[in-house]
Amino acid sequence: MSHKRIPKRKAAIAVGGVAALGAAAFLLPMANASQDNASGATATAPKTLKSATDASDLAAQLQDLLGQAFAGSYYDSGKQQLVVNVINGDNNIVVQAEKAGAVVRQVQNSNSELAAVASTLKTKATIPGTAWAVDPKTNKVVVTADSTVTGTKWDTLESTVQGLGSDMATLKKSSGTFKPLVSGGDAIFSQVADGTVRCSLGFNVTASDGSPAFLTAGHCGVAAKDWSDSETGEPIATVDQATFPGEGDFSLVKYNDPATQAPSEVNVGNGQTVAINQAVDATVGETVFRMGSTTGLHDGQVTGLDATVNFQSETDPNGVDTVTGLIQTNVCAEAGDSGGSLFTQDGGAVGMTSGGSGDCTSGGETFFQPVTAALQATGATLGDAGAGDAGATADPSATAGDENGAGDQAGGDQIGGTADPSATAGDQSGVGDETGTGDETGTGDETGTGDQSGTGVNDGSAVDDGSSSH
Repeated sequence: MSHKRIPKRKAAIAVGGVAALGAAAFLLPMANASQDNASGATATAPKTLKSATDASDLAAQLQDLLGQAFAGSYYDSGKQQLVVNVINGDNNIVVQAEKAGAVVRQVQNSNSELAAVASTLKTKATIPGTAWAVDPKTNKVVVTADSTVTGTKWDTLESTVQGLGSDMATLKKSSGTFKPLVSGGDAIFSQVADGTVRCSLGFNVTASDGSPAFLTAGHCGVAAKDWSDSETGEPIATVDQATFPGEGDFSLVKYNDPATQAPSEVNVGNGQTVAINQAVDATVGETVFRMGSTTGLHDGQVTGLDATVNFQSETDPNGVDTVTGLIQTNVCAEAGDSGGSLFTQDGGAVGMTSGGSGDCTSGGETFFQPVTAALQATGATLGDAGAGDAGATADPSATAGDENGAGDQAGGDQIGGTADPSATAGDQSGVGDETGTGDETGTGDETGTGDQSGTGVNDGSAVDDGSSSH
């Protein structure tokens, strides 16, 4: 077979990008990924960590060093410091953590005690529309209930949380509805019996056999097998592995043409891309950026790790699809953003959009599949599967512009230059024809968006009636 170079539109679907960006919140200028002590500081002065990746690395080192005394950590972005929770903090343990460069905080609840809380919730409160995750800032498990949790369901949840004790768990309400949000990054499409399924590409990877592939949400891979970069186009990729529900929400999808050049980058619009150079673990408190084919580029903070989410089952009206091991954030997302890229400003691949509640007008909670876990499970590696073009570096202070009405763009020729995601995140109200998905019928294990808050009926071209955006 001749090794042709296929067009960029088909080759890259440029790792989670779309040209539809509205600009409101500017990303910070690129920070050097280095650790610096203040001039003249003592040996125990906290390190200044200029990137959350540095904080994540330090947290991993301290977890190994402190053992069972380690009770979680988070990144204080204002002070650029890592805060580490310690229990049974004898002076030697505190000194070790401080010498390593962290701010040490003694807390009451150990990781094992908080894990026991999560286990109790799983047993007594696995209710559709609920989620929980450990919050290291409060040293408690935060339980969230969406708008569907009412009546006896709310009573059961409330009594369960109260029984755990106010020093162990807290309960809050979300105004939206937890559901998978198919889309994100570059739009990808599949034709199924009930219409068109639309999701988003997360990150291009190399499969264990060396072939080019990409990661997206697992509920997308369960919903459909063959995927295209346009609504009516021929399939260009086929699902190889898919996990949903259960321990994660991820799919490995292999490009059908082994000569496909799949660059490791995120398309943030205006012909600009962000080079993705490594997979990184999320750190509570860090700023992250999400790219989605419905709502474009948005930013926010990681609020919890190892989150459990209980989605209402699409195949069983009385069932629940429970997904564990997710990242919880306050980054907004809407229908069609599932599978899309969650990344750091210095090019770290963090996660793929799974689901959540709310929209990009009112905000909400959103959950992401960690990239590191997906790579480990599938055997794939992050990086180019082919020799992609090296684009020019964009001015980090450049803005991505306000491109209302970008329409149905599955990447297009948007692989022109390299950008710091200090392009723009922010309000993505009205991203062309991809602002909503209307009243749609779910297909298989996918989640149709129905009357989702913040989404409307499409303007026609992006996803027609009968399609399902996740």
